[in-house]
Amino acid sequence: MKEYYQEYENKMNKALSVLEQDYKGVRAGRANPAVLDRLSVDYYGTPTPVNQLAALAVAEARILAITPYDQGTLKAIEKAILASDIGINPQNDGRTIRLVFPPLTEERRRELAKTVKKMAEDTKVAVRNVRRDAIDQFKKLQKKSEITEDDLKNGEKDVQEMTDRYIKKIDEVAAAKEKEILEV
Repeated sequence: MKEYYQEYENKMNKALSVLEQDYKGVRAGRANPAVLDRLSVDYYGTPTPVNQLAALAVAEARILAITPYDQGTLKAIEKAILASDIGINPQNDGRTIRLVFPPLTEERRRELAKTVKKMAEDTKVAVRNVRRDAIDQFKKLQKKSEITEDDLKNGEKDVQEMTDRYIKKIDEVAAAKEKEILEV
């Protein structure tokens, strides 16, 4: 049973990690290089992450400077930013691209807070699906007489406790991100 617990805990942990990674891309009014993590640029026919093509630096609290290692990629990076869903127009001076993050309006803050809650709820659903899969697996093992009924009950209880623990972690991460958005 221990190997099953480890497998399901890894899946729940992965769901939490994905949520934390997604939250890095949520723009909270401050310059954050993580908003470009999912952005790929066509570099000689190969989609390449921006952070491998350029130095990313926070010039000021709300300005992100992107300095390409190869000046030939400047236009491609600018084009990729314009095509993305970041919602910021790049300012190109010929050597560096600057992204100026506008201050968030109250309406946009509430909208982002709703998005954060939805992402957290989706992650909770993923964790609950892992719990369901675990319990189904335990029931199959019990049906095949590989585990006893007591093992089944203990397994269900342990998986439920694991699920509760991860749901609590998700709530904590979501609350912290929501607080960050609403306080900026």
